[in-house]
Amino acid sequence: MKLQTLYKLLFIAFVTVLASCVDTLDKIGFTIQPENDRVSVGTDTLYVSSRTIQVDSVFSRTKYPILGEYIDPVFGSIRSEYVGEFYYPENQSFKDGAIIDSVRLTVSYSSIIGDSLAPMRLAVYKVIEELPKNKDYTNFDPRTKSDMSNPLGTKTFTGKNNTYRTETYYTGNTTQTVKIYEIYTELPKSIGQSFLDEFKKPDHGELKNTDTFRKFFPGLYITTNFGNSTILNVNLTSLNIFYKYLDPKGSSQKTDTIRTSEFRLNITPEVTQINHIQNNNDQLLAPNDKGTFVKSPAGVNTEVTFPISEIYSKLTNRSLNQARLMVYALPEANQDEKVKLSPPDHLLLVNKDSLKGFFENRRLHDNVTSFYASFDKETYSYNFGNIAAMINYYKRQKKEAFDLTYYLVPVDITFTTTGSSYYSSGTSTPTAIYNQMKPSAVMLENKPEKLKLDIIYSSF
Repeated sequence: MKLQTLYKLLFIAFVTVLASCVDTLDKIGFTIQPENDRVSVGTDTLYVSSRTIQVDSVFSRTKYPILGEYIDPVFGSIRSEYVGEFYYPENQSFKDGAIIDSVRLTVSYSSIIGDSLAPMRLAVYKVIEELPKNKDYTNFDPRTKSDMSNPLGTKTFTGKNNTYRTETYYTGNTTQTVKIYEIYTELPKSIGQSFLDEFKKPDHGELKNTDTFRKFFPGLYITTNFGNSTILNVNLTSLNIFYKYLDPKGSSQKTDTIRTSEFRLNITPEVTQINHIQNNNDQLLAPNDKGTFVKSPAGVNTEVTFPISEIYSKLTNRSLNQARLMVYALPEANQDEKVKLSPPDHLLLVNKDSLKGFFENRRLHDNVTSFYASFDKETYSYNFGNIAAMINYYKRQKKEAFDLTYYLVPVDITFTTTGSSYYSSGTSTPTAIYNQMKPSAVMLENKPEKLKLDIIYSSF
């Protein structure tokens, strides 16, 4: 037999054996797996209901308060003011021979909402009692702790016609320059003199540390008493005491010289600062077939009800794999883009029963019982992704049919970036979630076809 013929015969035999093996393997999975253990996949739609609710107050601990009043034709009015202590650094001091020149309050801000050219008037009052601890809620009335007989000082201003300075920020490989506007309000020289007199006492009197200073000077209440068209997002509030002193033989010619200096204190996160918010939300709470509302600060939330009881029987012996939630917003076409309230940057989806204590205890979303979504300008929506873990979690906890009531809450989120380099922008991770204090508002669609869960479940 020729060698070439032998090769052909061997090849035919190999192909025949292989074909028979494949035919056997094609059925191996189903012959091993019992008929009752095969995976079964099902789908369903869960229609979610929603309504607008009023928020009495929110936890308002923030280092960036808002100040002013704004009336929105669609979303109602917002009025905000704040009260705060000043942090006293223990190395703060006056130069020998100090003579008080002037005292002023500086309110710095980088952005506004409303009409930047409309006149407003800032007013400053003295706080006469120590501010309460752990009472950082927006319904706290600063007037109960302040001398309201006469303001220490007032200043008329417009949002963009004040003195400003620039600050430059570096993030990765990008540079951003921001205008910081400042409102200067002159205060009585007697405030500065009282500070200087106390400082001259043995051991600097009550200016020896932060605790005793708080009793000496409980703080200031900052509000507006004219205008309703502008709200400022305040970056920093400072008390500036300017003084002069004699510098013996301090000049280049070794002669006595009069110099100037400043005793400066700031409201910082280390001390108490409370934002007092008042809202008129009547028009948002009226029955509305078009949608529901969310509004900040301390305005309204949307309550969402997930009727899990309607599909509970289908989930008894099944595993829920997917339940995607997207909430659509409705633009207000008739509003002026320059002054209107914008949608919140982020919404928190949190259980109604878990909301109290969420912000006070500095919790983060866990993607099991709480979720967040960012506003997408392209789709005008908030995409919470797959929330199946939430339903599965409560299914294990409750052991019987149930419904879930959740709130959609406007929030600010602090992100921390790690792994950034010249070649990569890195990964941003949420590290803190706060009630949003910046004014914002939006209407959310509540039509059944827009507010639903398309679910996928499986069983064996």
